[in-house]
Amino acid sequence: QVQLVESGGGLVQAGGSLRLSCAASGRTSVIYTMGWFRQVPGKEREIVAGISRTGDSLYYADSANGRFAVSRDNARNTLLLQMNSLKPEDTAVYYCAARTGRNVYTEPRDYDYWGQGTQVTVSS
Repeated sequence: QVQLVESGGGLVQAGGSLRLSCAASGRTSVIYTMGWFRQVPGKEREIVAGISRTGDSLYYADSANGRFAVSRDNARNTLLLQMNSLKPEDTAVYYCAARTGRNVYTEPRDYDYWGQGTQVTVSS
Protein backbone atom coordinates (compact mmCIF):
# COMPACT_ATOMS: atom_id res chain seq x y z
CA GLN A 1 0.00 0.00 0.00
CA VAL A 2 0.94 3.61 -0.55
CA GLN A 3 -0.01 6.49 1.70
CA LEU A 4 -0.12 10.08 0.47
CA VAL A 5 -0.33 13.11 2.74
CA GLU A 6 -0.74 16.63 1.41
CA SER A 7 0.27 19.83 3.15
CA GLY A 8 0.70 23.49 2.36
CA GLY A 9 -2.84 24.58 1.67
CA GLY A 10 -4.35 27.68 3.20
CA LEU A 11 -5.84 31.09 2.59
CA VAL A 12 -4.10 33.50 0.23
CA GLN A 13 -5.04 36.69 -1.54
CA ALA A 14 -5.44 36.80 -5.28
CA GLY A 15 -2.07 37.18 -6.96
CA GLY A 16 -0.30 35.37 -4.16
CA SER A 17 1.52 32.05 -4.09
CA LEU A 18 1.30 28.74 -2.31
CA ARG A 19 3.43 25.64 -2.38
CA LEU A 20 1.74 22.30 -1.89
CA SER A 21 3.65 19.22 -0.80
CA CYS A 22 2.71 15.57 -0.89
CA ALA A 23 4.64 13.03 1.13
CA ALA A 24 4.46 9.43 -0.03
CA SER A 25 5.14 6.46 2.22
CA GLY A 26 4.72 2.71 2.14
CA ARG A 27 5.45 0.82 -1.08
CA THR A 28 6.66 3.90 -2.92
CA SER A 29 8.67 1.77 -5.34
CA VAL A 30 5.46 0.93 -7.19
CA ILE A 31 4.70 4.58 -7.94
CA TYR A 32 5.47 5.82 -11.40
CA THR A 33 3.28 8.79 -12.27
CA MET A 34 2.03 11.35 -9.78
CA GLY A 35 -0.39 14.18 -10.14
CA TRP A 36 -2.29 16.97 -8.51
CA PHE A 37 -6.05 17.18 -8.85
CA ARG A 38 -8.56 19.62 -7.46
CA GLN A 39 -12.25 19.58 -6.72
CA VAL A 40 -14.89 22.10 -5.77
CA PRO A 41 -18.29 21.17 -4.37
CA GLY A 42 -20.70 20.05 -7.04
CA LYS A 43 -18.04 19.55 -9.67
CA GLU A 44 -15.96 16.63 -10.80
CA ARG A 45 -12.41 16.22 -9.70
CA GLU A 46 -10.05 17.58 -12.36
CA ILE A 47 -6.38 17.26 -13.01
CA VAL A 48 -4.12 20.24 -12.40
CA ALA A 49 -0.72 18.78 -13.24
CA GLY A 50 0.98 15.42 -13.71
CA ILE A 51 4.56 14.23 -13.76
CA SER A 52 6.30 11.01 -14.66
CA ARG A 53 8.80 9.28 -12.40
CA THR A 54 11.81 10.87 -14.08
CA GLY A 55 10.13 14.21 -14.62
CA ASP A 56 10.62 14.06 -18.37
CA SER A 57 6.91 13.96 -19.01
CA LEU A 58 4.74 16.74 -17.66
CA TYR A 59 1.13 17.69 -18.06
CA TYR A 60 -0.63 20.91 -17.10
CA ALA A 61 -4.26 21.76 -17.34
CA ASP A 62 -4.90 24.92 -19.34
CA SER A 63 -5.92 26.66 -16.14
CA ALA A 64 -2.55 25.91 -14.56
CA ASN A 65 -0.22 26.36 -17.51
CA GLY A 66 2.17 29.24 -16.98
CA ARG A 67 1.23 29.76 -13.33
CA PHE A 68 1.82 26.39 -11.66
CA ALA A 69 4.88 24.16 -11.62
CA VAL A 70 4.91 20.51 -10.62
CA SER A 71 8.05 18.72 -9.49
CA ARG A 72 9.04 15.68 -7.50
CA ASP A 73 11.93 14.55 -5.36
CA ASN A 74 12.09 10.77 -5.61
CA ALA A 75 14.80 10.49 -2.98
CA ARG A 76 12.45 12.11 -0.49
CA ASN A 77 9.27 10.59 -1.96
CA THR A 78 7.81 14.06 -2.27
CA LEU A 79 5.61 15.70 -4.88
CA LEU A 80 5.41 19.49 -5.04
CA LEU A 81 3.12 22.02 -6.67
CA GLN A 82 4.24 25.62 -6.80
CA MET A 83 1.24 27.84 -7.47
CA ASN A 84 1.79 31.45 -8.45
CA SER A 85 -0.54 34.27 -9.51
CA LEU A 86 -3.40 32.56 -7.76
CA LYS A 87 -6.96 33.45 -8.70
CA PRO A 88 -10.22 33.06 -6.76
CA GLU A 89 -11.22 30.34 -9.23
CA ASP A 90 -8.27 28.27 -8.02
CA THR A 91 -10.13 27.80 -4.74
CA ALA A 92 -10.62 24.06 -4.25
CA VAL A 93 -9.51 21.03 -2.33
CA TYR A 94 -6.27 19.86 -3.87
CA TYR A 95 -5.46 16.16 -3.95
CA CYS A 96 -2.22 14.32 -4.52
CA ALA A 97 -2.52 11.13 -6.54
CA ALA A 98 -0.22 8.36 -7.70
CA ARG A 99 -0.45 5.56 -10.21
CA THR A 100 1.64 2.53 -10.94
CA GLY A 101 1.36 2.94 -14.69
CA ARG A 102 3.98 4.68 -16.76
CA ASN A 103 1.97 7.28 -18.62
CA VAL A 104 0.75 10.62 -17.36
CA TYR A 105 -3.00 10.15 -17.51
CA THR A 106 -5.43 12.91 -16.74
CA GLU A 107 -8.51 11.10 -15.44
CA PRO A 108 -8.99 10.40 -11.73
CA ARG A 109 -10.00 6.80 -12.50
CA ASP A 110 -6.50 6.10 -13.80
CA TYR A 111 -4.87 6.80 -10.43
CA ASP A 112 -4.46 4.13 -7.79
CA TYR A 113 -3.68 6.07 -4.62
CA TRP A 114 -5.03 9.31 -3.19
CA GLY A 115 -4.32 11.67 -0.36
CA GLN A 116 -6.99 13.21 1.85
CA GLY A 117 -6.70 16.63 0.24
CA THR A 118 -5.72 20.10 1.37
CA GLN A 119 -7.91 23.18 1.10
CA VAL A 120 -6.72 26.12 -0.95
CA THR A 121 -8.76 29.30 -0.68
CA VAL A 122 -7.96 32.38 -2.75
CA SER A 123 -9.67 35.57 -1.72
CA SER A 124 -10.39 38.39 -4.13
